[in-house]
Amino acid sequence: MIAQHIFLGEFLSPGHIIIILAVVLLLFGGKKIPELMKGLGSGVKEFKNAAKEEPEVKKDETAQ
Repeated sequence: MIAQHIFLGEFLSPGHIIIILAVVLLLFGGKKIPELMKGLGSGVKEFKNAAKEEPEVKKDETAQ
């Protein structure tokens, strides 16, 4: 139920998001944020590739 409120925007208003982004910018600096996003993107890509490979392995195991 709490997750629904977060997605509806009752807890995270645009003002809250701006404050969070400002704190992240102050903590990591402008040069470090692109590196962090690049690492996050490659991690998500690797996770998606691993998720795609998993069903194929299960199909091969059931065929034997």
